[in-house]
Amino acid sequence: MAVLHQIWIKRAHRGKMDPATQATLVAGRGIVGNANQGGKRQVTIIDLERWHALMDRLGGDLETSARRVNLVIDALDLFDSRGKALRIGTTRLRIHGEVQPCERMDEALPGLQAAMRERWGGGAFAEVIEGGEIAVGDAVEWDL
Repeated sequence: MAVLHQIWIKRAHRGKMDPATQATLVAGRGIVGNANQGGKRQVTIIDLERWHALMDRLGGDLETSARRVNLVIDALDLFDSRGKALRIGTTRLRIHGEVQPCERMDEALPGLQAAMRERWGGGAFAEVIEGGEIAVGDAVEWDL
């Protein structure tokens, strides 16, 4: 079973990522307190297994906060998930696309930006379609 492994809240654009054990998702808006609100890129997500594979490949040891995504899930492949609905606890998100890695990834670890371009390695972005509370440890699954 896939689980929500970590929550990161970005309080300002290009600002640091603050860890959280729980958060509130608001439909059509995103994560309460996060800099990105509204639009189709309300929440960003990466799979922990994919992150570890990238670190192993490049000989890196970066924390997931270096990726600058909001939610780190464990054991759910995001590859080619555009259009799918994802349940996290009682909330639902709609995946709208792949997060393209920026030059900040190479600043963190040389070669990371290019490596992340394969198989949605940069993660996915989503819109909150059913809000509610989420917490580390919540079940994560595709809503079929």
